[in-house]
Amino acid sequence: MVRLGLWGDGTSFQNFQQFLGALEKGGVGALELVAMDMKARGMYVCRTLNYKGVDFDVVEALLEERMMNMYRKAAQFWAELRVELLSASEYYGEDKGNSAQIWRLYWASHQRFFRHLCMSAKVPAVVRLVKEALAEEKCVVIGLQSTGEARTEEAVIKYGVEMEDFISGPRELLLKLVEDNYPLPPKPDCFQQGEEKVTEVQRKRHYGLYVSLKGRVRKLTKMGDGSDDGMDAHSPLDSDHELTDSDEEFYMCRICNTEEEKSLLLQCSSCATRVHPGCPIPPCTGLSTEDWSCYACKEKLEGYFKERDAYITGLSKRYDTAVERKSMILDIIRALDLPNNPLDDIIDQLGGPDNVAEITGRRGMLIRASDGKGVVYQARNTKEIALDMINMHEKQLFMDGEKFVAIISEAGSAGVSLHADRRVKNQRRRVHITLELPWSADRATQQFGRTHRSNQTSAPVYRILFTNLGGEKRFASIVAKRLESLGALTQGDRRAGPSLSAFNYDSIYGKKALTMMYKGIMEQDAFPIVPLGCSDNQGSLQEFITKAKAALVAVGIIRDAAICIGKNGGRLTGRIVDSDMHDVARFLNRILGLALDIQNRLFDLFTSILDMVIQNARSEGQLDSGIVDIKAKRVEMKESPKIVHVDSLAGASTVLFTFTIDRGVIWESANAIVEERQKDGACSSNDGFYESRREWMGRRHFMLAFEGSTEGMYRITRPAVGEALREMPLVELKGKYKKASSLEKIGKGWQEEYDASSKQCMHGPKCRLGSYCTVGRRLQEINILGGLILPVWGTVEKALNKQARKIHKRIRVVRLETTDDNQRIVGLMIPNAAVGSAVGPGYRRMT
Repeated sequence: MVRLGLWGDGTSFQNFQQFLGALEKGGVGALELVAMDMKARGMYVCRTLNYKGVDFDVVEALLEERMMNMYRKAAQFWAELRVELLSASEYYGEDKGNSAQIWRLYWASHQRFFRHLCMSAKVPAVVRLVKEALAEEKCVVIGLQSTGEARTEEAVIKYGVEMEDFISGPRELLLKLVEDNYPLPPKPDCFQQGEEKVTEVQRKRHYGLYVSLKGRVRKLTKMGDGSDDGMDAHSPLDSDHELTDSDEEFYMCRICNTEEEKSLLLQCSSCATRVHPGCPIPPCTGLSTEDWSCYACKEKLEGYFKERDAYITGLSKRYDTAVERKSMILDIIRALDLPNNPLDDIIDQLGGPDNVAEITGRRGMLIRASDGKGVVYQARNTKEIALDMINMHEKQLFMDGEKFVAIISEAGSAGVSLHADRRVKNQRRRVHITLELPWSADRATQQFGRTHRSNQTSAPVYRILFTNLGGEKRFASIVAKRLESLGALTQGDRRAGPSLSAFNYDSIYGKKALTMMYKGIMEQDAFPIVPLGCSDNQGSLQEFITKAKAALVAVGIIRDAAICIGKNGGRLTGRIVDSDMHDVARFLNRILGLALDIQNRLFDLFTSILDMVIQNARSEGQLDSGIVDIKAKRVEMKESPKIVHVDSLAGASTVLFTFTIDRGVIWESANAIVEERQKDGACSSNDGFYESRREWMGRRHFMLAFEGSTEGMYRITRPAVGEALREMPLVELKGKYKKASSLEKIGKGWQEEYDASSKQCMHGPKCRLGSYCTVGRRLQEINILGGLILPVWGTVEKALNKQARKIHKRIRVVRLETTDDNQRIVGLMIPNAAVGSAVGPGYRRMT
């Protein structure tokens, strides 16, 4: 990277940190410029097929009634399972680290479970689309990521190769989660391992030997009397060992304190106390001296055994109760109505392996038995075909036209060509159905590329399936975000490939919208918009907040939940940690586990706030939209381009282009649009011409409004600037404007505004920016700095920072096409007031 010369001496950036900071500040548009700049210098080459001729559709697969009931019960079960695990962890769990591991596995399984459920919900739509494509003489490629092989192999080990029906991946995942991770108390057996050693342990306790010194002296005297005069008497130390081992050793009775020989005393096996058999009350006559316990120790031992037995009985009952609850949960899971593995289900519904080419990493598969009763597990390959060649064999069957449906997973997304190649027999147009998007943009592009390659007779049709579940948009969100970045870094245009930009929720605007929604739900701030299904009535809004809080508690977003008493009795309280307040990915992951109604209401509220945040950013000039297309009725180059900078190594240059654009819409064109829409019956009751309620600069303003892509939002067209980028809410429209009735009055006012805006901004002749202000001006002069940008980045950035208007301070990457010769120019937009300081006086005109 250092050798590319993007930063360092002689560049606009002293080090990598400055370069990185500039790119972060410039957003995706800056990434697009870097890719274009490197291509202009000849240091970067990226080739890709044009997507011309490719049809790209996002298909919504509505959930069927059975699937809706299945989803509702599954969401309810996961909420109850969470409560059960919380209780079990608190009551049985002793290892806090293990508890944390359980919750990591719980939420990971939660996400995989509902992702799998979303895939299964789309199976009927996939089968329908496949049959429609085959009827139209097309062939189909179905793309997915998860084959369910791990769950299938586990089920085969448990149940055998013959089963009644296909394996349900979600059920096996739930069973494995509970079987392996349900908290259980320690087994009682571990407390009984040392029962037999109790006496032995007691014996090892050190109590000392109560040996009579008098007895020792007496024995020593006896030994001394029998010795020769010429021999030294034995010292007590020398004879100590002999005395200890002697059968005639004397000990003290602990009761009567008289000495006696060892053989005549009883010794306690626990405390080693020695007594005469007749001293204890009652006497211990006729008992063996082995394993005898004194009354004190016997009483203690009996109390110990009673306590121990009661303790072990309690542990056994506790353990049996936990095992019983675990078994009950497993029985509930087995009784749940859950879908089969989507891959096996699709193949089965499309006629089995004889009609479908499977290009995946699976070693085996479940197929319908020949008699139609049950399913059988068998290897994918045969004796004639090795396992490592089965994918190439299946691919060849598809390309030869023997099979017209192919299913590919991630394992089949590299090194496999499934396009309508001119050299193969099967030249039907490909319909590429994406059942499951991969987690990364490069893998998505890789899989899309299986059916869109060079030397093809026809471009494919891409159909990406989504359910009507708000949470599923999470899987498209991450891919959409990375697809745009990938396109910006490789082709210099975020729209270089298939577009999923509508699903890019995990952005700075998405984080801001999520924080605003959470604050509204937690009643820390008012909602910026009224939630769907609520009215201005405080009662309906409070009902929604209560349901939303309960839902977020159920999926672990609201923590430390409690119900208030007293003045706010019955109200649910809790907290959302700071890291979750702007975590869009976690929000979309978790709401998948909610019932359909509250899930979609929460998602609709989030997207509505997001739309409002984006519109506000656009109106303030702060929206990072990458390369922005400048559209106008007329775009002409005013004068010859001027060279600003020439790279000494590559010879590439930085060029300043100046264009004149006309954005206005004449009255005749506006009226013709209305008449055409009325003729087609496409107008709603609120569509038509509007007049401002108040005068501005001595006159009223007129505009044309049509309902936009979202209900309640309207596209606005004005005489001076044409169609506005921002759609206007109906409430704002009716608050600031009134519907005009007189066409003669509208036509006159429209034309006057059109004529007046040719040289004057909407602020009038006394505007403090003078001729540099372009707000509301129909005819504009636009300066675009194209070619190499990085060498002059620092100079341009300093010039823009000095501008008065906030919108002019941002680095904006724009693209336009001239209307006279269709010349396309991409570069930085430079305000008129900044041209002198941005490019300097030393530029020269191109010839």
